[in-house]
Amino acid sequence: MNNRDVIVIGGSSGATVPLKTILGTLPRDLPAAVFVVLHIPARSLGLLATVTAAAAHLPVLPAADGMPIEAGTIYLGVPDHHLILEEGRIRLGRGPRENMARPSIDPLFRSAAASYGPRVIGVLLSGLLNDGVSGLGAIKSCGGLTLVQDPAEAIAAEMPRSALSALEVDLTLSAARIGDVLSELVRDAPGPRLPVPPEIRLEVDIAAGERVDSDVLRRFADPVAMSCPHCGGVLSEVRDGKPLRFRCQVGHAYTAEAVAKQQEGAIDEALRVALRIIEERAELVRRMAEDGRKAGRPTVSEMYEERAAEYRRYGDVIRRAVLQTLPTPEPSSEAEPSPESFPPSSGGEGGQEG
Repeated sequence: MNNRDVIVIGGSSGATVPLKTILGTLPRDLPAAVFVVLHIPARSLGLLATVTAAAAHLPVLPAADGMPIEAGTIYLGVPDHHLILEEGRIRLGRGPRENMARPSIDPLFRSAAASYGPRVIGVLLSGLLNDGVSGLGAIKSCGGLTLVQDPAEAIAAEMPRSALSALEVDLTLSAARIGDVLSELVRDAPGPRLPVPPEIRLEVDIAAGERVDSDVLRRFADPVAMSCPHCGGVLSEVRDGKPLRFRCQVGHAYTAEAVAKQQEGAIDEALRVALRIIEERAELVRRMAEDGRKAGRPTVSEMYEERAAEYRRYGDVIRRAVLQTLPTPEPSSEAEPSPESFPPSSGGEGGQEG
């Protein structure tokens, strides 16, 4: 091809509104295919209907395994399958979740970079944490262009800000401008094809459902003394990962921020269990002190009362810690997809689960 003919768009919380704005401005004669993955809950309003209504000039299709790629068409990632691009066709993968999501933004971006190199334009929209930043970096390293929604207007600015801090992004634009800029960029000639780093191809294979084990991980990651929040397996730190990233022995992938977010829940649960045990211990010792008084053993009773007071102090410390770990409410996004929004997909059922 003599133009940039592949557009990949990713977002999460707060991305639906800018996505509708962007798709609504794309022209009828767009000489590129558009692929969309949003990290939003599966049980909500239908994304397919929302995007179809917004993209008045272009057909919108839920991605299916083996589907040919055609210019002027918008393809949506479907629930529980990674959206993976190969030369001329779509592949659906059931590889491990990445940042707790499947489909995930990063596998889409990496596969586009590996298959289409400088022909790719990657767009990262509003979202929490730093999903999509690694994939955007893969597009950049393979010669593609990278666009990021202006964090100042994003409902959830973490993802755009993370991209801007980790990468030299080509353009930072408002959602109202992105569609018009894309319409111009897709008509430009791509740059020269660059070598695809082997670790990008390995991670695309993992998302597709290819076998992953310690030997595969050692090619691009080193084990660390941490466990996977999903399966409890040993995590390995991805070498030179931007942002800092980890994968476990079965392939679950997390950025450091996502691991920290998952650990918050585990810490909260552990603190609450500890609080229950301490309070039960304080109550038991209090009853033992009362029993000592009734039995005419004041020394034993006094000892148990001191212990009960000590346990209650421990409980107060833990209770304050529990209150400090309560999460801050997160912004919600609208028009999120439900399984009913997409027809059943074919293929892509083999490989890694989870």
